[in-house]
Amino acid sequence: MTPSRRLLPSIASLRAIEALDRLGSATAVAAELSLSQSAVSRQLQTLEEQLGVTLVLRQGRGTVLTPDARAYAATIRQSLQQITQASLKLTVNPSGGSLDLAILPTFGMRWLVPRLADFARLHPEVTINLTTRLKPFNFATEPFDAAIHFGKADWPLSQHLRLKTERVIAVCAPSLIDAPIRDPKEILKLPILHIETRPDAWNHWFAAHGEKTVTISGTVHDQFSTITQAALHGLGVALLPDYLAEQDLATGRLVPVWGEPTELDGAYYLVWPQEKSSDPALAKFRDWLAGQTEHEDPLPR
Repeated sequence: MTPSRRLLPSIASLRAIEALDRLGSATAVAAELSLSQSAVSRQLQTLEEQLGVTLVLRQGRGTVLTPDARAYAATIRQSLQQITQASLKLTVNPSGGSLDLAILPTFGMRWLVPRLADFARLHPEVTINLTTRLKPFNFATEPFDAAIHFGKADWPLSQHLRLKTERVIAVCAPSLIDAPIRDPKEILKLPILHIETRPDAWNHWFAAHGEKTVTISGTVHDQFSTITQAALHGLGVALLPDYLAEQDLATGRLVPVWGEPTELDGAYYLVWPQEKSSDPALAKFRDWLAGQTEHEDPLPR
């Protein structure tokens, strides 16, 4: 069904209400949009007349949006972002398409990026745009075609491809330990480093080594890059993914404290919204990435 023209306002009017919600004054809106204040007022008035509702309240010399108008502007903001992103993708690479991918900073830089040269060689027609994200987000509100996600395969309204199980190893700087650790509980005598995105990692690690009732204190770090530096400088013992620790272990900058790499709960996934499943650029990237995954789960589900 074709939408009524009354419910399809002009981009100019939508930009005006979005900017007023974000900036708070018609003067600021006029400056951002390179319009006069009277032109901004006309755009808002046209929008009110077209929709048949009051959007703007005049307070003294200023203007504010009604509560309903602010909610409307928030939705419009998302739509304008999607239009901008779609236009950028079309103009930057009109033939092969592009893929806007959210990645975890450390995993993306250390595991994915070194492999992307192969994808670029096989598919030079596809442009991959990378943006780092530490926390989960809603595909409906952010302009991403897919994301690299750690955890369980439970992202709503999405499909996924398992990339890599996380195996961690307890490591520290050589200067931190005077003698070999003979029992995992001896680690509790040393400073412990925690990663914010894996709050239960140490509990799972100790449980995997037969110690289920331990109290673990220590310092918390927000990213693997910072916790790795803390470990390298002798600030404590860290649980690092094997792919991240291997180079520093090989050079002796870090040493294993106890045990072999231990598989913990959770894995790395490529996740994409269901409605993007047939996107040609995503399909090429997904098919290529399936060849980089662990053998036990090579297919998307």
